Amino acid sequence: MPETEGRTPPAPLVVAASLAAVEGLLVMAYGVLLAADIHADRAAMGVTSALFFVLLGAVLVACAWSVVHVRTWARSPVVVTQVLALGLAWNFLGGSTTWVSVVLAVVAVVVLAGLLHPASVEALTDRRD
Repeated sequence: MPETEGRTPPAPLVVAASLAAVEGLLVMAYGVLLAADIHADRAAMGVTSALFFVLLGAVLVACAWSVVHVRTWARSPVVVTQVLALGLAWNFLGGSTTWVSVVLAVVAVVVLAGLLHPASVEALTDRRD
């Protein structure tokens, strides 16, 4: 496990960061798929949407990497992303997309639980003694 400034990340923090990194990679893959499907009649919308998702995924992966290396600043973007994922899960609820809703919600709750676990909070506490 990585160790930064004498701090080793606890298991809940590693699990949360790993799941957030997987989310980031999936979001980046979605952006690449959007880029591959750009049509000439909506080129500007296609390019900006693809760039948005690729950049969002890259930021999420970078924040997940930073969280597992016990960088305190990186927790907030991951938490915000999980709260947004819960809202997205609510929108997918019902019909043939219920499974997407359940997967999004379960992953978001597990990541939030890992980030807000007392051992994770202790590891990410920025102490200036």
